[in-house]
Amino acid sequence: MASIRRALAATSVAVLTACSANGEAAAPTVAPVPARSGAPAPSVTSPRTPDLSAPETVATGLDVPWGLAFLPDGTALVAERDTARILQVRPGGEPTELRRLAAVDAGGEGGLLGLAVKDDWVYAYFTAADDNRIVRFRRSGGDPEVIFDGIAKAGNHNGGRIAFGPDGMLYVGTGDAGERSRSQDRDDPAGKILRLTPDGDPAPGNPWSGSPVWSLGHRNVQGLAWDAQGRMYGIEFGQNQWDEVNLIEPGKNYGWPEVEGRGSDDRYANPILQWGTDEASPSGAAVAGDTLYVAALKGERLWTVPLGGGSAKAEFTGRYGRLRTVAVAPDGSLWLTTSNTDGRGDIRDGDDRILRFPAR
Repeated sequence: MASIRRALAATSVAVLTACSANGEAAAPTVAPVPARSGAPAPSVTSPRTPDLSAPETVATGLDVPWGLAFLPDGTALVAERDTARILQVRPGGEPTELRRLAAVDAGGEGGLLGLAVKDDWVYAYFTAADDNRIVRFRRSGGDPEVIFDGIAKAGNHNGGRIAFGPDGMLYVGTGDAGERSRSQDRDDPAGKILRLTPDGDPAPGNPWSGSPVWSLGHRNVQGLAWDAQGRMYGIEFGQNQWDEVNLIEPGKNYGWPEVEGRGSDDRYANPILQWGTDEASPSGAAVAGDTLYVAALKGERLWTVPLGGGSAKAEFTGRYGRLRTVAVAPDGSLWLTTSNTDGRGDIRDGDDRILRFPAR
């Protein structure tokens, strides 16, 4: 536990929201994220960063791509929310179906959601008949096994992002399933970030012994990312005012439903960055070098957030439509999925698609 606490050292980061001459909100400015204890400060530049001016189309004609995880050979697994298919995708080749999960009960924002890979295991978060749950199966074959279930489901706020952290544990972003009180109930896995062993048990060193809860007070977490120093970021949908980027620390309470965005109650951790919901409605997140990349659905843009300080910048506004997931591949390239076939977007020719931006 001590190593995890050091890796996610407590801090408070100020966010400034400027206004342009016409009264519209300008790009928010984020103060530098302090270095963790015993680690060097973030570098100003990275030797290899994704070239956002050089998009390559990896796949087209997908049906609501949601989860995205990379295999050791650099190919990707992609989850289609509504069809329950897991596809294997590689640049220059046609997607092939790896598996279809029969237990998925798609509807509203639910369905086959997040994916993660560890060794020969593929992990999937999905909406079933009675709950949201996590299963795993071997790529080499065999039936899926449920490793964690009982996460409340609803037509929206199902969370769904899963990822292995630098400590080898499985982190899970859940939603409040439309029932606000769940987020503050420490015995309810909804509205939380969970930390599990690869077998699905509460991970050793969690803030509360025997509990899977890592942090609470969340509305709908759909993005998880870590930087090179092991600091964890959680991306969260707001309700009507503020979407959030939070620096996630064990045992912290992030305020929902008492607070949306920044507040003055010191019982709750403030976000390091917030946007108006029309500008973001953020989902996936990834870190490359000193930049946090956040995919925005309603905002139809990719936000770049400089972790060394400066202003967040919007890329591709309106160009590709709704953006769901962003991930960094083993070769340093940035992969980005659209989400225009999810019933809320304007479908473009070839949607939905996966774009790749090579590292330079």
